[in-house]
Amino acid sequence: MALVDPIAVAAAAPTPALTFSVVKRDGYGAERWDVTNGYTLAFNHSTSPNNGERHYMKITQTLDATSPYTGDVSKQTAVVSISASFPAFGWTAASKAALVKALTDTLADADVTVAKFVAFES
Repeated sequence: MALVDPIAVAAAAPTPALTFSVVKRDGYGAERWDVTNGYTLAFNHSTSPNNGERHYMKITQTLDATSPYTGDVSKQTAVVSISASFPAFGWTAASKAALVKALTDTLADADVTVAKFVAFES
């Protein structure tokens, strides 16, 4: 099942509204760009009768940043990814989705938060 094109993401300060349009698509996934804001979004999927399914999503942001040491400006890239691997049997589509949602819900919980995660609190 293909995702809509483009994918629109509402602004959430400090991130602007994003519009990801497909630039590459094959039988294993897709790459999308928001050229205006310097973001890319990639989805990859693979299946095997012996190894089950693997799903990978990655968002990348590239920007011009000033080095605090030299004052030089250069392109810098940050990447956040999530991967999910499931065995060939034992999980339904709904239980796979529920497991991924459990992770994202945990990161949205007030006692966990993404901010605490990236600050390396455990």
